[in-house]
Amino acid sequence: MLDEVERWLGIRTWSAADRTPNQILAAKARRGSSVSVVLPALNEEQTVGDIVTVIRHELMERIPLVDELVVIDSASSDRTAEVAEAAGARVVHRDAVLPRIPAVAGKGEVLWRSLMVTSGDIVCFIDSDLRDFSADFVSGIVGPLLTDPEVQFVKAMYDRPLGDAPGQGGRVTELVARPLLNLHWPQLAGFVQPLGGEYAARRSLLEQLPFPVGYGVELGLLVDALGRAGLDALAQVDVGTRKHRHQDGQALGRMAAAIYRTAQMRLARGHLVRPVLTQFERFENGFVPVVHAVDTEERPPMREIGEYAARRAA
Repeated sequence: MLDEVERWLGIRTWSAADRTPNQILAAKARRGSSVSVVLPALNEEQTVGDIVTVIRHELMERIPLVDELVVIDSASSDRTAEVAEAAGARVVHRDAVLPRIPAVAGKGEVLWRSLMVTSGDIVCFIDSDLRDFSADFVSGIVGPLLTDPEVQFVKAMYDRPLGDAPGQGGRVTELVARPLLNLHWPQLAGFVQPLGGEYAARRSLLEQLPFPVGYGVELGLLVDALGRAGLDALAQVDVGTRKHRHQDGQALGRMAAAIYRTAQMRLARGHLVRPVLTQFERFENGFVPVVHAVDTEERPPMREIGEYAARRAA
């Protein structure tokens, strides 16, 4: 590990318990900052309501940390939108945001569009499939941004069990993302959960970054935040244990391909590897190849979008 990374681990890695709610609230009031929490959601009716309920009760009603709670519905076919709204979130459909730009499927697409319909100085992203959700996932990663003006981007870190096996989650992280980061961006080798979906950042940084539209968004934002702001502007906070719905092996393969493509584009910014992935499924007559497109599109920095610039100027 680079000496720079060892030093960074000592000054930019914290626990959620390191900052009390009173310290965070005092810093928020002193700086006059506002906080938006965004939940990207696609068919998450089983979990999204509980997450919204916890955030509303613990971080909006009990203490005024979160100013805005928005669920961006990514064309769900279940009751995700109704459940989220009943729990107290503002629900915005993906296709209603920037309608002149046709939406594509993908998590990164939803996160990018969320900048257009939120207003907080700090934007916190939380996945909608978490179980046993704790408010620490929000307050823990927002805290450093409110108390330390030098910090611009904070990722949550946590244990990730796989079923009953502790520490066995995050298979794409260990097999793809961590090797890529250690080999090509060794300054980022200290991040425990580089692909985690829980992170917060200053709007002023996020609006300068391109957003990969799909699975590669977390790696892309992390790498680009390093390039834009430098290592000491990045941080991570231990929030405990993350429990969520796990993907099957083929879905993980598609995720891995998209992440590799995101890394390759940042290494070359030119030639792309062939953006398709062939997987095999067994049917009655044997194995059948199934070809999937790998996400190859990225959205430009939000500040380059005319509607966003006009809204910010209003």
